[in-house]
Amino acid sequence: MKLYNTLTKRKEDFVPLEEGKVKMYVCGPTVYNFIHIGNARPMIVFDTVRRYFEYKGYDVNYVSNFTDVDDKIIKKANEEGVSSDEISKRYIAECKKDMEGMNVKPATTHPLATEEIGGMIEMIRVLVEKGYAYEKNGTVYFRTRRFQDYGKLSHKNLDDLRSGERSLLVTGEDEKEDPLDFVLWKPKKEGEPSWESPWSDGRPGWHIECSEMSKKYLGEQIDIHAGGEDLVFPHHENEIAQSEAANGKEFAKYWMHNAFLNIDNRKMSKSLGNFRTVREISEQYDLQILRFFMLSAHYRSPLNFSADLMEASKNGLERIVNAADSLKFLMGNAKTEEMTEEEKTAYAKTEEYVKAFEDAMEDDFNTADAVAAVFDLVKYSNTTANEDSSKEFLQKLLERLVTLMDVLGLTVDRKEEMLDEEIEKLIEERQAARKAKDFARADAIRDELLEKGIILKDTREGVQWKRA
Repeated sequence: MKLYNTLTKRKEDFVPLEEGKVKMYVCGPTVYNFIHIGNARPMIVFDTVRRYFEYKGYDVNYVSNFTDVDDKIIKKANEEGVSSDEISKRYIAECKKDMEGMNVKPATTHPLATEEIGGMIEMIRVLVEKGYAYEKNGTVYFRTRRFQDYGKLSHKNLDDLRSGERSLLVTGEDEKEDPLDFVLWKPKKEGEPSWESPWSDGRPGWHIECSEMSKKYLGEQIDIHAGGEDLVFPHHENEIAQSEAANGKEFAKYWMHNAFLNIDNRKMSKSLGNFRTVREISEQYDLQILRFFMLSAHYRSPLNFSADLMEASKNGLERIVNAADSLKFLMGNAKTEEMTEEEKTAYAKTEEYVKAFEDAMEDDFNTADAVAAVFDLVKYSNTTANEDSSKEFLQKLLERLVTLMDVLGLTVDRKEEMLDEEIEKLIEERQAARKAKDFARADAIRDELLEKGIILKDTREGVQWKRA
Protein backbone atom coordinates (compact mmCIF):
# COMPACT_ATOMS: atom_id res chain seq x y z
CA MET A 1 0.00 0.00 0.00
CA LYS A 2 1.39 3.39 -0.99
CA LEU A 3 0.45 6.78 0.40
CA TYR A 4 1.67 10.28 -0.33
CA ASN A 5 3.67 11.67 2.58
CA THR A 6 3.61 15.49 2.81
CA LEU A 7 6.84 15.25 4.84
CA THR A 8 8.87 13.70 2.00
CA LYS A 9 6.71 14.97 -0.89
CA ARG A 10 6.48 11.51 -2.42
CA LYS A 11 4.46 8.30 -2.35
CA GLU A 12 5.85 5.77 0.11
CA ASP A 13 5.09 2.16 1.04
CA PHE A 14 3.04 2.08 4.22
CA VAL A 15 4.91 0.20 6.93
CA PRO A 16 3.21 0.44 10.35
CA LEU A 17 5.21 1.01 13.54
CA GLU A 18 3.61 -2.13 14.93
CA GLU A 19 2.60 -4.97 12.62
CA GLY A 20 -1.15 -5.20 12.03
CA LYS A 21 -1.89 -1.92 13.83
CA VAL A 22 -2.43 1.66 12.68
CA LYS A 23 -2.21 4.64 15.03
CA MET A 24 -3.91 7.60 13.34
CA TYR A 25 -4.63 11.16 14.52
CA VAL A 26 -6.92 13.49 12.56
CA CYS A 27 -7.37 17.12 13.58
CA GLY A 28 -11.05 17.74 14.36
CA PRO A 29 -13.14 20.92 14.18
CA THR A 30 -13.31 23.93 16.49
CA VAL A 31 -16.88 23.71 17.77
CA TYR A 32 -18.51 27.15 17.74
CA ASN A 33 -21.06 26.62 14.95
CA PHE A 34 -22.44 23.96 12.59
CA ILE A 35 -19.66 22.30 10.60
CA HIS A 36 -19.27 23.47 7.00
CA ILE A 37 -18.52 21.35 3.96
CA GLY A 38 -14.83 22.27 4.18
CA ASN A 39 -14.79 20.49 7.58
CA ALA A 40 -16.69 17.57 6.02
CA ARG A 41 -14.00 16.72 3.47
CA PRO A 42 -11.27 15.52 5.89
CA MET A 43 -13.90 13.76 8.00
CA ILE A 44 -15.12 11.74 5.01
CA VAL A 45 -11.70 11.22 3.41
CA PHE A 46 -9.89 9.96 6.51
CA ASP A 47 -12.88 7.92 7.68
CA THR A 48 -12.59 6.13 4.31
CA VAL A 49 -8.84 5.65 4.83
CA ARG A 50 -9.61 4.13 8.23
CA ARG A 51 -12.31 1.87 6.76
CA TYR A 52 -9.90 0.56 4.12
CA PHE A 53 -7.25 -0.26 6.72
CA GLU A 54 -9.92 -2.13 8.71
CA TYR A 55 -11.08 -3.94 5.54
CA LYS A 56 -7.47 -5.11 5.10
CA GLY A 57 -7.46 -6.49 8.64
CA TYR A 58 -5.60 -3.74 10.51
CA ASP A 59 -6.53 -2.81 14.06
CA VAL A 60 -6.97 0.98 13.79
CA ASN A 61 -6.74 3.29 16.79
CA TYR A 62 -8.33 6.42 15.31
CA VAL A 63 -8.23 9.60 17.39
CA SER A 64 -9.94 12.83 16.34
CA ASN A 65 -10.30 15.72 18.75
CA PHE A 66 -12.78 18.51 19.30
CA THR A 67 -11.20 21.91 19.98
CA ASP A 68 -13.61 23.14 22.65
CA VAL A 69 -11.71 26.18 23.94
CA ASP A 70 -10.84 28.89 21.43
CA ASP A 71 -11.29 32.63 20.73
CA LYS A 72 -14.19 31.93 18.33
CA ILE A 73 -16.02 29.83 20.94
CA ILE A 74 -15.52 32.55 23.58
CA LYS A 75 -16.75 35.24 21.15
CA LYS A 76 -19.90 33.21 20.34
CA ALA A 77 -20.53 32.58 24.05
CA ASN A 78 -20.23 36.30 24.84
CA GLU A 79 -22.60 37.19 21.98
CA GLU A 80 -25.22 34.76 23.33
CA GLY A 81 -24.56 35.54 26.99
CA VAL A 82 -23.83 31.88 27.83
CA SER A 83 -20.74 29.93 28.90
CA SER A 84 -18.11 28.67 26.44
CA ASP A 85 -18.86 25.19 27.75
CA GLU A 86 -22.51 25.51 26.68
CA ILE A 87 -21.51 26.58 23.16
CA SER A 88 -18.95 23.80 22.70
CA LYS A 89 -21.23 21.05 24.05
CA ARG A 90 -24.10 22.23 21.82
CA TYR A 91 -22.01 22.18 18.66
CA ILE A 92 -20.22 18.93 19.47
CA ALA A 93 -23.68 17.32 19.63
CA GLU A 94 -24.66 18.95 16.30
CA CYS A 95 -21.37 17.91 14.71
CA LYS A 96 -21.95 14.30 15.76
CA LYS A 97 -25.42 14.40 14.14
CA ASP A 98 -23.89 15.59 10.87
CA MET A 99 -21.12 12.98 11.09
CA GLU A 100 -23.75 10.29 11.54
CA GLY A 101 -25.60 11.62 8.48
CA MET A 102 -22.38 11.38 6.45
CA ASN A 103 -21.81 7.86 7.85
CA VAL A 104 -18.52 8.91 9.48
CA LYS A 105 -17.71 6.30 12.11
CA PRO A 106 -17.15 7.62 15.66
CA ALA A 107 -13.43 7.80 16.43
CA THR A 108 -11.89 5.27 18.81
CA THR A 109 -11.48 8.35 21.03
CA HIS A 110 -12.84 11.89 20.59
CA PRO A 111 -10.78 13.83 23.17
CA LEU A 112 -11.87 17.31 24.26
CA ALA A 113 -9.12 19.89 24.70
CA THR A 114 -10.62 21.17 27.98
CA GLU A 115 -10.37 17.70 29.54
CA GLU A 116 -6.66 17.33 28.74
CA ILE A 117 -5.27 20.60 30.16
CA GLY A 118 -3.21 18.83 32.85
CA GLY A 119 -1.27 16.87 30.23
CA MET A 120 -0.69 20.04 28.17
CA ILE A 121 0.72 21.86 31.22
CA GLU A 122 3.05 18.90 31.84
CA MET A 123 4.27 18.91 28.21
CA ILE A 124 4.90 22.68 28.36
CA ARG A 125 6.80 22.17 31.67
CA VAL A 126 9.07 19.61 29.94
CA LEU A 127 9.70 22.04 27.05
CA VAL A 128 10.64 24.83 29.49
CA GLU A 129 12.93 22.43 31.39
CA LYS A 130 14.67 21.37 28.17
CA GLY A 131 15.20 24.99 27.11
CA TYR A 132 12.76 24.83 24.18
CA ALA A 133 10.30 27.22 25.83
CA TYR A 134 10.40 30.32 28.05
CA GLU A 135 7.94 32.39 30.06
CA LYS A 136 7.36 36.16 29.87
CA ASN A 137 4.68 37.87 31.98
CA GLY A 138 2.61 34.67 32.30
CA THR A 139 2.86 33.74 28.58
CA VAL A 140 4.96 30.74 27.57
CA TYR A 141 6.57 30.79 24.10
CA PHE A 142 8.25 28.06 22.06
CA ARG A 143 11.79 28.88 20.87
CA THR A 144 11.27 28.10 17.19
CA ARG A 145 14.96 28.43 16.24
CA ARG A 146 15.99 26.01 18.98
CA PHE A 147 14.24 23.19 17.11
CA GLN A 148 16.65 22.53 14.24
CA ASP A 149 14.19 20.69 11.99
CA TYR A 150 11.59 23.48 12.03
CA GLY A 151 10.03 23.78 8.56
CA LYS A 152 10.58 20.15 7.49
CA LEU A 153 6.86 19.50 6.87
CA SER A 154 5.89 22.77 5.16
CA HIS A 155 9.33 22.98 3.49
CA LYS A 156 9.62 26.56 4.70
CA ASN A 157 12.87 28.23 5.75
CA LEU A 158 12.91 30.18 9.04
CA ASP A 159 14.84 33.12 7.59
CA ASP A 160 12.36 33.41 4.73
CA LEU A 161 9.54 33.36 7.27
CA ARG A 162 11.23 36.11 9.25
CA SER A 163 11.51 38.38 6.22
CA GLY A 164 8.38 37.59 4.27
CA GLU A 165 5.79 35.45 6.04
CA ARG A 166 3.70 36.87 8.87
CA SER A 167 1.67 33.72 9.52
CA LEU A 168 3.43 32.89 12.78
CA LEU A 169 3.50 36.36 14.27
CA VAL A 170 1.07 36.73 17.13
CA THR A 171 0.32 39.34 19.78
CA GLY A 172 2.97 40.06 22.38
CA GLU A 173 5.70 40.38 19.74
CA ASP A 174 7.74 42.75 21.91
CA GLU A 175 7.98 40.12 24.68
CA LYS A 176 9.38 37.43 22.44
CA GLU A 177 13.03 36.55 22.01
CA ASP A 178 12.26 36.04 18.31
CA PRO A 179 9.16 37.18 16.35
CA LEU A 180 8.73 33.60 15.04
CA ASP A 181 8.32 32.09 18.51
CA PHE A 182 4.76 30.87 19.09
CA VAL A 183 2.49 30.63 22.13
CA LEU A 184 2.19 27.50 24.27
CA TRP A 185 0.28 29.11 27.17
CA LYS A 186 -1.45 32.48 27.50
CA PRO A 187 -2.83 34.33 30.54
CA LYS A 188 -6.59 34.73 30.75
CA LYS A 189 -8.45 37.88 29.78
CA GLU A 190 -11.56 39.12 31.53
CA GLY A 191 -14.56 36.83 31.00
CA GLU A 192 -12.51 33.95 29.54
CA PRO A 193 -12.37 30.38 30.86
CA SER A 194 -9.03 29.64 32.54
CA TRP A 195 -7.00 26.98 34.30
CA GLU A 196 -4.24 27.21 36.92
CA SER A 197 -0.69 26.69 35.74
CA PRO A 198 2.84 27.38 37.06
CA TRP A 199 3.00 30.47 34.80
CA SER A 200 -0.43 32.09 35.08
CA ASP A 201 -4.14 31.36 35.23
CA GLY A 202 -4.88 30.98 31.56
CA ARG A 203 -5.31 28.50 28.73
CA PRO A 204 -3.18 26.59 26.24
CA GLY A 205 -2.24 27.67 22.73
CA TRP A 206 -3.99 25.75 19.98
CA HIS A 207 -0.96 23.80 18.73
CA ILE A 208 -0.03 22.17 22.05
CA GLU A 209 -3.53 20.68 22.36
CA CYS A 210 -3.10 18.18 19.51
CA SER A 211 0.46 17.28 20.52
CA GLU A 212 -0.70 16.27 24.00
CA MET A 213 -3.95 14.52 22.94
CA SER A 214 -2.09 12.50 20.29
CA LYS A 215 0.56 11.48 22.85
CA LYS A 216 -1.99 10.50 25.50
CA TYR A 217 -4.22 8.34 23.31
CA LEU A 218 -1.73 7.01 20.73
CA GLY A 219 1.72 7.27 22.33
CA GLU A 220 4.82 9.33 21.57
CA GLN A 221 5.06 8.01 18.00
CA ILE A 222 2.19 7.52 15.57
CA ASP A 223 1.78 6.12 12.08
CA ILE A 224 -0.39 8.74 10.39
CA HIS A 225 -1.26 12.34 11.22
CA ALA A 226 -3.89 13.83 8.92
CA GLY A 227 -5.99 16.92 8.25
CA GLY A 228 -6.76 19.61 5.70
CA GLU A 229 -3.87 21.18 3.77
CA ASP A 230 -4.58 24.50 5.50
CA LEU A 231 -3.17 22.92 8.70
CA VAL A 232 0.28 22.08 7.27
CA PHE A 233 1.58 25.49 8.35
CA PRO A 234 1.70 26.61 11.06
CA HIS A 235 -0.40 24.07 13.02
CA HIS A 236 1.17 20.76 12.01
CA GLU A 237 4.64 22.29 11.72
CA ASN A 238 4.32 23.52 15.30
CA GLU A 239 2.97 20.17 16.49
CA ILE A 240 6.10 18.45 15.14
CA ALA A 241 8.38 20.99 16.85
CA GLN A 242 6.64 20.62 20.24
CA SER A 243 6.22 16.84 20.16
CA GLU A 244 9.71 16.00 18.93
CA ALA A 245 11.37 18.51 21.26
CA ALA A 246 9.44 17.15 24.26
CA ASN A 247 9.58 13.42 23.44
CA GLY A 248 12.97 13.21 21.73
CA LYS A 249 11.70 11.01 18.87
CA GLU A 250 9.99 11.27 15.49
CA PHE A 251 6.34 12.27 16.00
CA ALA A 252 4.51 10.86 12.96
CA LYS A 253 5.85 8.68 10.13
CA TYR A 254 3.30 9.76 7.52
CA TRP A 255 1.50 13.07 7.06
CA MET A 256 -1.64 13.09 4.89
CA HIS A 257 -3.46 16.27 3.81
CA ASN A 258 -6.60 16.72 1.73
CA ALA A 259 -6.86 19.61 -0.73
CA PHE A 260 -9.24 22.56 -0.47
CA LEU A 261 -12.88 22.61 -1.46
CA ASN A 262 -14.29 25.50 -3.50
CA ILE A 263 -17.92 26.51 -4.07
CA ASP A 264 -18.80 27.22 -7.71
CA ASN A 265 -15.08 27.68 -8.42
CA ARG A 266 -14.62 30.27 -5.67
CA LYS A 267 -13.11 29.91 -2.22
CA MET A 268 -15.82 29.43 0.41
CA SER A 269 -16.20 32.47 2.65
CA LYS A 270 -18.94 34.24 4.56
CA SER A 271 -18.12 37.53 2.81
CA LEU A 272 -18.83 35.96 -0.61
CA GLY A 273 -22.13 34.58 0.68
CA ASN A 274 -21.22 31.05 -0.48
CA PHE A 275 -20.63 29.57 2.97
CA ARG A 276 -22.44 26.20 3.16
CA THR A 277 -22.97 24.12 6.28
CA VAL A 278 -23.46 20.36 6.17
CA ARG A 279 -26.82 20.90 7.89
CA GLU A 280 -27.98 23.17 5.03
CA ILE A 281 -26.88 20.58 2.48
CA SER A 282 -28.86 17.91 4.37
CA GLU A 283 -32.05 19.89 3.77
CA GLN A 284 -31.56 19.45 0.01
CA TYR A 285 -29.76 16.11 -0.26
CA ASP A 286 -29.25 12.88 1.61
CA LEU A 287 -25.76 13.25 3.12
CA GLN A 288 -24.76 9.95 1.49
CA ILE A 289 -24.80 11.97 -1.76
CA LEU A 290 -22.41 14.52 -0.23
CA ARG A 291 -20.12 11.65 0.78
CA PHE A 292 -20.29 10.10 -2.70
CA PHE A 293 -19.49 13.52 -4.20
CA MET A 294 -16.46 13.95 -1.89
CA LEU A 295 -15.09 10.53 -2.85
CA SER A 296 -15.55 11.08 -6.58
CA ALA A 297 -12.25 13.00 -6.67
CA HIS A 298 -8.80 12.12 -5.32
CA TYR A 299 -8.38 13.57 -1.83
CA ARG A 300 -5.26 15.55 -2.85
CA SER A 301 -7.08 17.20 -5.77
CA PRO A 302 -8.96 20.49 -5.22
CA LEU A 303 -12.69 19.81 -5.29
CA ASN A 304 -15.39 22.13 -6.59
CA PHE A 305 -18.85 21.97 -5.01
CA SER A 306 -21.78 22.93 -7.24
CA ALA A 307 -25.45 22.03 -7.69
CA ASP A 308 -24.66 20.33 -11.03
CA LEU A 309 -21.97 18.13 -9.52
CA MET A 310 -24.24 17.21 -6.59
CA GLU A 311 -26.98 16.22 -9.05
CA ALA A 312 -24.48 14.10 -10.98
CA SER A 313 -23.44 12.45 -7.68
CA LYS A 314 -27.08 11.84 -6.81
CA ASN A 315 -27.62 10.08 -10.15
CA GLY A 316 -24.41 8.07 -9.81
CA LEU A 317 -25.26 6.82 -6.33
CA GLU A 318 -28.82 6.06 -7.47
CA ARG A 319 -27.42 3.82 -10.21
CA ILE A 320 -25.54 1.73 -7.65
CA VAL A 321 -28.51 1.60 -5.24
CA ASN A 322 -30.81 0.53 -8.08
CA ALA A 323 -28.45 -2.32 -8.96
CA ALA A 324 -28.61 -3.53 -5.33
CA ASP A 325 -32.43 -3.21 -5.34
CA SER A 326 -32.61 -5.20 -8.56
CA LEU A 327 -30.54 -8.03 -7.04
CA LYS A 328 -32.77 -8.07 -3.93
CA PHE A 329 -35.90 -8.21 -6.10
CA LEU A 330 -34.50 -11.09 -8.17
CA MET A 331 -33.50 -12.94 -4.98
CA GLY A 332 -37.08 -12.75 -3.73
CA ASN A 333 -38.27 -14.50 -6.89
CA ALA A 334 -35.34 -16.87 -7.51
CA LYS A 335 -36.41 -20.34 -8.65
CA THR A 336 -33.24 -22.19 -7.56
CA GLU A 337 -31.05 -21.97 -4.45
CA GLU A 338 -27.52 -23.06 -5.38
CA MET A 339 -25.12 -21.74 -8.02
CA THR A 340 -24.59 -23.63 -11.25
CA GLU A 341 -21.03 -24.28 -12.54
CA GLU A 342 -21.60 -21.54 -15.11
CA GLU A 343 -22.58 -19.09 -12.35
CA LYS A 344 -19.48 -20.03 -10.33
CA THR A 345 -17.36 -19.04 -13.32
CA ALA A 346 -19.37 -15.82 -13.76
CA TYR A 347 -18.95 -14.98 -10.06
CA ALA A 348 -15.19 -15.64 -10.18
CA LYS A 349 -14.93 -12.89 -12.82
CA THR A 350 -16.05 -10.32 -10.20
CA GLU A 351 -12.62 -10.77 -8.54
CA GLU A 352 -11.33 -8.51 -11.33
CA TYR A 353 -13.46 -5.62 -10.06
CA VAL A 354 -12.44 -6.23 -6.45
CA LYS A 355 -8.78 -6.20 -7.51
CA ALA A 356 -9.28 -2.95 -9.46
CA PHE A 357 -10.96 -1.45 -6.39
CA GLU A 358 -8.14 -2.54 -4.07
CA ASP A 359 -5.42 -1.43 -6.52
CA ALA A 360 -7.00 2.03 -6.61
CA MET A 361 -7.24 2.26 -2.81
CA GLU A 362 -3.67 1.00 -2.35
CA ASP A 363 -2.39 3.71 -4.68
CA ASP A 364 -2.68 6.59 -2.20
CA PHE A 365 -6.39 5.95 -1.57
CA ASN A 366 -7.58 6.85 -5.06
CA THR A 367 -11.30 6.77 -4.30
CA ALA A 368 -12.18 8.16 -7.76
CA ASP A 369 -10.77 5.02 -9.41
CA ALA A 370 -12.26 2.83 -6.66
CA VAL A 371 -15.72 4.26 -7.46
CA ALA A 372 -15.08 3.53 -11.17
CA ALA A 373 -14.39 -0.11 -10.23
CA VAL A 374 -17.71 -0.23 -8.36
CA PHE A 375 -19.50 1.06 -11.48
CA ASP A 376 -17.84 -1.70 -13.52
CA LEU A 377 -19.14 -4.25 -10.99
CA VAL A 378 -22.63 -2.69 -11.23
CA LYS A 379 -22.57 -2.90 -15.02
CA TYR A 380 -21.48 -6.54 -14.85
CA SER A 381 -24.16 -7.35 -12.27
CA ASN A 382 -26.88 -5.66 -14.35
CA THR A 383 -25.95 -7.62 -17.47
CA THR A 384 -25.29 -11.00 -15.78
CA ALA A 385 -28.05 -11.36 -13.17
CA ASN A 386 -31.56 -12.20 -14.39
CA GLU A 387 -34.78 -14.02 -13.43
CA ASP A 388 -33.10 -17.39 -14.13
CA SER A 389 -30.21 -16.74 -11.70
CA SER A 390 -29.90 -18.79 -8.53
CA LYS A 391 -30.45 -17.18 -5.14
CA GLU A 392 -26.87 -17.96 -4.08
CA PHE A 393 -25.41 -16.24 -7.17
CA LEU A 394 -27.57 -13.13 -6.63
CA GLN A 395 -26.74 -13.09 -2.91
CA LYS A 396 -23.00 -13.26 -3.57
CA LEU A 397 -23.15 -10.46 -6.16
CA LEU A 398 -25.05 -8.29 -3.66
CA GLU A 399 -22.62 -9.08 -0.84
CA ARG A 400 -19.68 -8.11 -3.04
CA LEU A 401 -21.30 -4.79 -3.94
CA VAL A 402 -22.27 -4.06 -0.33
CA THR A 403 -18.73 -4.87 0.91
CA LEU A 404 -17.01 -2.48 -1.49
CA MET A 405 -19.54 0.28 -0.86
CA ASP A 406 -19.14 -0.20 2.90
CA VAL A 407 -15.39 0.48 2.56
CA LEU A 408 -16.40 3.82 1.01
CA GLY A 409 -18.90 4.38 3.83
CA LEU A 410 -21.82 4.28 1.40
CA THR A 411 -25.01 2.35 2.13
CA VAL A 412 -26.86 0.67 -0.72
CA ASP A 413 -29.83 -0.56 1.33
CA ARG A 414 -32.76 1.74 0.63
CA LYS A 415 -34.82 3.16 3.48
CA GLU A 416 -38.31 1.70 3.68
CA GLU A 417 -40.58 3.52 1.21
CA MET A 418 -43.44 5.42 2.87
CA LEU A 419 -46.78 6.23 1.31
CA ASP A 420 -47.89 9.88 1.28
CA GLU A 421 -50.91 8.99 3.42
CA GLU A 422 -48.68 7.55 6.20
CA ILE A 423 -46.51 10.67 6.14
CA GLU A 424 -49.50 13.01 6.43
CA LYS A 425 -50.83 10.99 9.40
CA LEU A 426 -47.50 11.24 11.22
CA ILE A 427 -47.31 14.99 10.52
CA GLU A 428 -50.82 15.42 11.99
CA GLU A 429 -49.75 13.46 15.06
CA ARG A 430 -46.65 15.64 15.38
CA GLN A 431 -48.74 18.83 15.15
CA ALA A 432 -51.05 17.51 17.90
CA ALA A 433 -48.04 16.64 20.07
CA ARG A 434 -46.62 20.15 19.64
CA LYS A 435 -49.97 21.69 20.52
CA ALA A 436 -50.04 19.56 23.68
CA LYS A 437 -46.45 20.70 24.38
CA ASP A 438 -45.26 17.09 24.09
CA PHE A 439 -42.06 18.16 22.34
CA ALA A 440 -40.30 14.85 22.96
CA ARG A 441 -42.93 13.01 20.88
CA ALA A 442 -42.87 15.75 18.21
CA ASP A 443 -39.08 15.41 17.91
CA ALA A 444 -39.33 11.62 17.85
CA ILE A 445 -41.76 11.79 14.90
CA ARG A 446 -39.47 14.20 13.01
CA ASP A 447 -36.53 11.81 13.61
CA GLU A 448 -38.61 8.80 12.54
CA LEU A 449 -39.55 10.52 9.28
CA LEU A 450 -35.96 11.64 8.68
CA GLU A 451 -34.80 8.05 9.23
CA LYS A 452 -37.18 7.05 6.42
CA GLY A 453 -35.91 9.75 4.11
CA ILE A 454 -38.60 12.38 4.73
CA ILE A 455 -37.47 15.94 5.49
CA LEU A 456 -39.89 18.28 7.28
CA LYS A 457 -39.84 22.06 7.08
CA ASP A 458 -41.96 24.18 9.42
CA THR A 459 -43.27 27.32 7.67
CA ARG A 460 -45.88 29.98 8.52
CA GLU A 461 -48.21 28.29 6.07
CA GLY A 462 -47.82 24.93 7.82
CA VAL A 463 -45.54 21.93 7.57
CA GLN A 464 -43.96 21.10 4.23
CA TRP A 465 -42.29 17.75 3.53
CA LYS A 466 -40.11 16.28 0.82
CA ARG A 467 -38.24 13.11 0.13
CA ALA A 468 -34.48 13.22 0.69
